[in-house]
Amino acid sequence: MSYQVLARKYRPALFSEVVGQEHVLKALKNSIEHNRLHQAYIFSGTRGVGKTTIARVFAKCLNCLNGDMPQVEPCNICTVCEEIKVGRHLEFIELDAASRTGVDDMRDLLESTQYKPTNARYKIYLIDEVHMLSASSFNALLKTLEEPPSYVMFLMATTMIKKVPKTVLSRCLQLNLKAIPQAQIKQHIGSLLDLESISYDDESISLIADSAQGSIRDGLTLLDQAIAHGNGSLTADQVKALLGTIDQSYIIELVREIAAGNGDGAYNAFYKITELNVEYEQVLRILISVFHQIALHQEFNNNDSEPIQNLAQSMEPQIIQLHYEIALNALSKFHVHPNPKEAFELCILRMLAFHPAEVDSAAKQEKKNFKINSSSKVQPKITKPVTEAQNRSLSTTIDIEISDKQPVLMDQQADIDLSNLDLQSWNKMFESLELSMFIKQVFSEFEFKHYVDQVVTLKKSDDLISPTENLKSEFRDAVSKYMGTKISLEIESGEVVESPAVAEKQKIQSRLDEDKLELLENPTVKDIIDSFDGKIIDKSIKKVSP
Repeated sequence: MSYQVLARKYRPALFSEVVGQEHVLKALKNSIEHNRLHQAYIFSGTRGVGKTTIARVFAKCLNCLNGDMPQVEPCNICTVCEEIKVGRHLEFIELDAASRTGVDDMRDLLESTQYKPTNARYKIYLIDEVHMLSASSFNALLKTLEEPPSYVMFLMATTMIKKVPKTVLSRCLQLNLKAIPQAQIKQHIGSLLDLESISYDDESISLIADSAQGSIRDGLTLLDQAIAHGNGSLTADQVKALLGTIDQSYIIELVREIAAGNGDGAYNAFYKITELNVEYEQVLRILISVFHQIALHQEFNNNDSEPIQNLAQSMEPQIIQLHYEIALNALSKFHVHPNPKEAFELCILRMLAFHPAEVDSAAKQEKKNFKINSSSKVQPKITKPVTEAQNRSLSTTIDIEISDKQPVLMDQQADIDLSNLDLQSWNKMFESLELSMFIKQVFSEFEFKHYVDQVVTLKKSDDLISPTENLKSEFRDAVSKYMGTKISLEIESGEVVESPAVAEKQKIQSRLDEDKLELLENPTVKDIIDSFDGKIIDKSIKKVSP
């Protein structure tokens, strides 16, 4: 096979060619320069970040014949460097622990340590994926690992450092390799494409670098696929088609409709996305990225995109954070959902469900076209006749909606004595505070304790997280505005008995009980219950907007 994949063709042969990992390279170079070499090194990190590559370059440095001592950089010319490169040097033994996990394999390897190297300074053992070794293999390795001959050195690599026994780790110098930043991967991909004389645009390599997720090998593998897909060239559209991703403008439109609380608009935006044959997990990642960009711009004003700027101005920071958490939670559970499209749809529905209460009431009414008129009498609809014999065996339920008869207090402040604020008055005042949905939900769980010297003291349960200073500041300002004086806010921990949330639940339950009694007195409902052995489901009793 004449063609060689890019990950192998451009595999670093020198420390200077390694992308990133400067902290690891510095440690290795310093140990060589000062002749402070350890008997065992273990390289840990995610896939494709350079563990095995660095270990091989390090092995060449130790045995390079270009000088009397180990070299900071291998010459790649001498016989030792050439033989290690092609994997046939007798004093460089490479073991794949994933395929040779047994204790017999380890014993055979350790028996060879008693023989001194014939044409090298060190006999070097590279154990790849060392965490795959069996417990007995690790035990067999321990003694030799702790007190190896002066001419023996162990190099180990693993992607799962936690699976390596602590007894082994304590005998090794551990070097942790980090995920490579997107900017470095992008720069490296661009330089390789220039060497290969392949045309590309900036967006295409940005997409590949982002999809690599910190792995240089994954990035080069995707690059090979993209080159094949684009027939020798790279464009943003071709890379998007390959990765199953879409232009950010589609997501911007979706977020804009969600921000407006427009369910129909959000569905139409989602429908446009589905027509593109996308990978929904990738689309969800873009959605998370958009929320991240909006949040950053709100705080630092650092985005040049006009759509992002507009969304940052129109959306509350708390809502952005809430939507971000919803999307992140959906992504974490994406792999367990049987249908990726449905998983994405549910994510959007959750965002719409947690939309601020200040959404236009007319838009809400349009979504509730299935509701009956609040002024009409209860008229149950029977869609299918039931025989007399079935009457006795069937239990039928119906959904009936009751209009909310509670009057709206236009001036509730007049009914509250702010000079003698108590728990009942606080719960009543809380309903009238000008707060966002998110902040109101947070502080509704807090119980009023007392109001002394212009200091409002609230009490939260021990299991609740204390609100941030920004949330406390907004809540304090809203209370100060309502009371007509600047107040301070203190929050204590303890047992919460009656918070605004608890009071609201009790009020709802009381209304539900009243409405249920009213329904039971309705002649039509009585006939249905008697005829069909029916019952009223509490959840079916709903408020109807006037």
